[in-house]
Amino acid sequence: MNTYMLLAQAAGTLADSLATENPVLTPVTGPEEMNMLDMAFKGGWIMIVLAVLSVICFYILFERMYVIRKAGKEDPLFMDKIKDYILSGEIKAAINYCRTVNTPAARMIEKGITRLGRPINDVQAAIENVGNIEVAKLEKGLNVMATISGGAPMIGFLGTVTGMVRAFYEMANAGNNIDITLLSGGIYEAMITTVGGLIVGIIAMFAYNYLVGLVSGVVNKMETKTMAFMDLLNEPAKK
Repeated sequence: MNTYMLLAQAAGTLADSLATENPVLTPVTGPEEMNMLDMAFKGGWIMIVLAVLSVICFYILFERMYVIRKAGKEDPLFMDKIKDYILSGEIKAAINYCRTVNTPAARMIEKGITRLGRPINDVQAAIENVGNIEVAKLEKGLNVMATISGGAPMIGFLGTVTGMVRAFYEMANAGNNIDITLLSGGIYEAMITTVGGLIVGIIAMFAYNYLVGLVSGVVNKMETKTMAFMDLLNEPAKK
């Protein structure tokens, strides 16, 4: 019995010594997850400029999409009704109908109708002048978006340069006590502004090309209506 007690005491002593020499280790937590908002704040004032440019870009995109799509809506029987009005001599009714439709193509045809009785070249010149004005209205703001698509990456690169300058300045002031945390601010600013500038520039470039495609579609419809109207004016001369 004494032998069992001695063994039990020895086992307890051994367990206590092991526990003392090898304390329980606290689990090591992994690195913090990357927060995009926090990273954006570390980009410095350049990120504010890029954020403003992105807001302008999205505003132009949605505003122009609404205007251009509205301008592209048309009545498939528009030219047939205009032809009926003109051939029946109801000029005022044709003008009122154009004003009711109220699209760029309708305004061009309205201008042509108001010039009826003048030489064909004068009528065509009047329609083309209105067409140029309408296209300029549709393209409003696109030059700003094109500027953003080219300027945003350059602004991001500017942030890269200023961030690296800041990092090297802090490195020079640190002397021999260089710490990676001391340089992290400048390096963050350098890398994040480049990414931000590229993102804004790429979005603006695709949005610009998309809007240009929409404008081209409306212009094609305007040209089709113009050609149909000029053919209508030339019909009496063929008879």
